[in-house]
Amino acid sequence: MNSIKNRKVVGRKLAVGILTAVIGLSTFSCNKVDNVSSTRLSTEETNWKSFEDAKANLMSVYGLMRSATVADNGHWVMGDLRQGDFTINNRADLKAVVNGQLNASYPVINRITNWRRFYAAVNAASLFIERSNEIVGLDPRYTKLNNDVDVAQARILRAFAYFYMARIWGDIPLLTSSHDGDFVQLPRTSQQKVLGFATAELLAAAKVVPFRYGGTDPIFPGLYYGEGWSSWNGNVFTRLSAYIILAHIAAWQGNYTDAANYAKFVLDNQSSQYYVDGANPLDYIDMNALTENQNNMSPFAYKRATVMVGFPFESGNGLATANGHIEQLTLAAPFIPKNRPEMFVSKDTIIKVFNNPFDLRFSKDLVTGLYRTNYFYNFESEMPIFNKIKVLSPSNTSGNFMLFSSSMVFSRMEEITLLRAEALAVLGDTEGAYTALNRSCALRGINYTTINSPDIFKAIFEERRKELMGEGWRWYDQIRYNRIKKSNAIYATKDGTSMTFKQFEDAGGIYWPISQDVINANPSIIQNPYWQ
Repeated sequence: MNSIKNRKVVGRKLAVGILTAVIGLSTFSCNKVDNVSSTRLSTEETNWKSFEDAKANLMSVYGLMRSATVADNGHWVMGDLRQGDFTINNRADLKAVVNGQLNASYPVINRITNWRRFYAAVNAASLFIERSNEIVGLDPRYTKLNNDVDVAQARILRAFAYFYMARIWGDIPLLTSSHDGDFVQLPRTSQQKVLGFATAELLAAAKVVPFRYGGTDPIFPGLYYGEGWSSWNGNVFTRLSAYIILAHIAAWQGNYTDAANYAKFVLDNQSSQYYVDGANPLDYIDMNALTENQNNMSPFAYKRATVMVGFPFESGNGLATANGHIEQLTLAAPFIPKNRPEMFVSKDTIIKVFNNPFDLRFSKDLVTGLYRTNYFYNFESEMPIFNKIKVLSPSNTSGNFMLFSSSMVFSRMEEITLLRAEALAVLGDTEGAYTALNRSCALRGINYTTINSPDIFKAIFEERRKELMGEGWRWYDQIRYNRIKKSNAIYATKDGTSMTFKQFEDAGGIYWPISQDVINANPSIIQNPYWQ
């Protein structure tokens, strides 16, 4: 009973922290290097005393990182719209993103180009790393092992924040300790140095965090904060989470030997993740599980072990929100009380992308003669609705106001397997690449071979385009693909001219501009050259 009570108290604290972060991001005043003040949930004097403080403070780091990625739907705006598959209906600010006008004067663009929300999470993680061990000597319930595992999670979260920012802005300030009050105004650090720091942090943390929390894992046996794995799966970062992030950092740097090895570690140890103790090992899921949450296995629906790296918004814990979910942009009637979605995938694009008649994500059912609706609803209409992700909270709905509970999913089994295929292809293991590629999509009704798909790179990235549509990957996947292929693809510039991809990347066009609010607050920050 006490465990339930404590869980509700911490859940309320976390919900308040997340809600404050999400709402506050659009109104926060900026005057420091990262423009963020203290992220503590209580005062300095009382925040590092008890077992409950440790849990609440660690969960607040997760909450701040969650809100940093999804505030103003930034994860999807930044990942899915540039050179993407979505057509914008009635949002001039989103159309500007699609057209590459990332310095256009719109409030949403100004907010998502301000990195202060990520540095809030970085600062909270650093503070936890520095202060949480004080609790070990004050509360016997908080053991050194518990603290070591918690600190390792904070290090993973901080490393993930740096990788996430580096993909967006390139060079960024590297802060490795917490700051309260006025920050030292640091200039930007080279992306390679930032990613080197993140890699070292992840490798160190991966030696400490368990594969599972609150169960029989030998690294951390027994309950975790009084609760079993069913309370923690999909909620916190595991050893597999650390290796997934390591794999993506390595791939982004073009270090595909490490990327392949890190991804292999994940796939070799997938059975360490369970939905419930002793049953249902983590595995690839079919279409109904993915998009309809059959057997409660969808990574998008609340928290699931299938969320290998990501952040849930479980409505039962009061975390459902109106903002921070792709459904806010893509759904309309009959799913929610809205006549037209703000963005959609056009029929021409759907037909072009999903061109295999046996693809269970979208094709015409050969038995019924009807179009499948797992990804798109009402395909034959003028504006098909992208309904792959549709986790609604009707009990929290009033009139036209909708709350959503879908998770922000960064990686799942299918995604990391496709990254493994990509790495193997670069390393020349074409047979292994096809094996991994087909393992990832075996339950999608299609199969790639050297005959029907002779270009292995094209096949892998076409599969990522289909499988990960609406999950924030499209722009970053195109960058890696063009780097691998040494592509001469032409990119339209902000001034209406054109460049090859190499010229575009060398000029800094692949990155976003930095908000002028950041530069005004810290004169040592220089705008990305492409956007000067």
